[in-house]
Amino acid sequence: MAKKEKLEHSELAGEFTDDGVTVLVDIFRTSGSNEDWTMEVVTQAEDLIRWDEPFATDRDAFDEFLAVVARDGIRSFLEDEEPSVH
Repeated sequence: MAKKEKLEHSELAGEFTDDGVTVLVDIFRTSGSNEDWTMEVVTQAEDLIRWDEPFATDRDAFDEFLAVVARDGIRSFLEDEEPSVH
């Protein structure tokens, strides 16, 4: 059985609430690495939205999340019937 990689989670990761909706923003990379950061958003219904492209910094990832919320609203994460990829 393959050993599971340990992940380093950004200090910017966590719950985010707007317009009465709370989602979990997870920003992570392989622990101890200088890899780019991956971002996922998990809704209260446990839907997973993952960005295809990694981010150079955790701040870049979080800023992208905030830009989506500002542009499309937090409810945009809830409206898709199919799994969403950004």
